[in-house]
Amino acid sequence: MPQIVFLPHPKLCPDGAVVDAPAGKTLCDVMLDNDIHIEHACEKSCACTTCHVLVREGFNSLNEASETEEDLLDKAWGLEAVSRLSCQAVVAEEDLVIEIPKYTINHASEGGH
Repeated sequence: MPQIVFLPHPKLCPDGAVVDAPAGKTLCDVMLDNDIHIEHACEKSCACTTCHVLVREGFNSLNEASETEEDLLDKAWGLEAVSRLSCQAVVAEEDLVIEIPKYTINHASEGGH
């Protein structure tokens, strides 16, 4: 079973976390199952960027991003070459290191229109 290291995040995971994750689950579901309450405003339907993460190690082991995910990622705050939407990134057999960006773009929670 792969191990996922979540780097510290000031609000969601202040001390960081190391969890075992079954292959075949999305990163978002793994986080939610382990009390890391990442935003997922679209209810994991690949329609927003609030669950954006940076895959610092193990990026190439994840499933390939769809065209829809790639288009959405272009709108994510802090986009990098190792960016994924955690609701779409499926854990394989390789260990991962994940960074949750400090900010997210969520117009509803930020009072946007």
